[in-house]
Amino acid sequence: MKKLVTAALVLAMTVGCLAGCGGSGASEEKDANAFYIGGIGPTTGATAIYGNAAKNGAQIAIDEINEAGGINGAQIEYRFEDDQNDAEKSVNAYNTLKDWGMQILYGAVTTAPSIAVADMTATDNMFQITPSASSTDVIEGKTNVFQVCFTDPNQGTASAQYIDEHNLATKIGIIYDSSDPYSTGIEDNFVKEAESRGLQIVAEEAFTADSKTDFQTQLQKAQSAGADLIFLPIYYQEASIILQQANNMGYAPTFFGVDGMDGILTVENFDTSLAEGVMLLTPFAADAQDDATVSFVTKYQEQFGETPNQFAADGYDAIYAIKAAIEQAGVTPDMDASAICDAMKTAMTQITVQGLTGDEGGLKWSETGEVNKSPKAVVIQNGVYVGMDSDASAATEAAAPEADTAAQQ
Repeated sequence: MKKLVTAALVLAMTVGCLAGCGGSGASEEKDANAFYIGGIGPTTGATAIYGNAAKNGAQIAIDEINEAGGINGAQIEYRFEDDQNDAEKSVNAYNTLKDWGMQILYGAVTTAPSIAVADMTATDNMFQITPSASSTDVIEGKTNVFQVCFTDPNQGTASAQYIDEHNLATKIGIIYDSSDPYSTGIEDNFVKEAESRGLQIVAEEAFTADSKTDFQTQLQKAQSAGADLIFLPIYYQEASIILQQANNMGYAPTFFGVDGMDGILTVENFDTSLAEGVMLLTPFAADAQDDATVSFVTKYQEQFGETPNQFAADGYDAIYAIKAAIEQAGVTPDMDASAICDAMKTAMTQITVQGLTGDEGGLKWSETGEVNKSPKAVVIQNGVYVGMDSDASAATEAAAPEADTAAQQ
């Protein structure tokens, strides 16, 4: 009998221990009157500038909403997971957030992780809005996924239009990453639009993720072909190397990029004077003087000690889009993620958000998940981004002296 009692006690203790161990890793009890928004993006690694900006921009919006009483009286609970710009880590982060109780996904921040996670949210019928993943592959065939940044095709098309309409070049060279869907998507549409406008592309040079530290061959081909403008549909890390190597060669074309270039002024050990005169299309200019931008920039600088980039602004707008869709759909926190998704994906096509990154008409969404808004052109002057005038001569004059300066260095 003693043996049986002892065995029973041991079994009970073992079960209790297992239950306790399992409970220590489980999510804390959810607040029944709160919306649970999970975020995913790179907060460490080479692209951390994007993830941290998106995370912080969303945080400012959430703080504003919560301080103002929440969404229809419900507060927002927010948790952000690091994916290091890795698709597999992003999927793991998604599962972690589901265990936490996520009802709405904000993210991922970059394209490849967003594509991977979008397959899972579609299966789960989880509402997903990405602040900055721009490839149409993220939303293709999905009814639950929405984008806040303009898509790769739009960026490529708009860049060619801007270069043509402002007479920025007679001969164009392109350097792009053929292993990256973000870069190839923009490049393909840039070429189509440039050719339709009669722009002369004299060099179209690719690199891959395995060969992104030496661009002398690509630059030499562009220089030999007489390219007076280099279009860079790439991220800022590689762009900083290209600017340095072009300077070493004594080659000083105009450089024109897209939103992935936002961040070039923060590259460690990079001589930012080499970026003077670089132009890019972005949905946000931090030097804008409208009340909403001034307020956001001031809060961001006070809270995070730096000037926000477009990823922060896109993140801010994404949270307000979530708020507007929840209010339009009449969603309540007690609904499960699938029911919330069904209601919100319809509401997204009915709302207009007067965000930081849209024009006078605000941000609107189609059933495909694509946002309708216009990019802005900025030029780097004296180490900061400056909005470019719509006048063609002003844009050209802003860039030309900086190119001359780079040639002299």
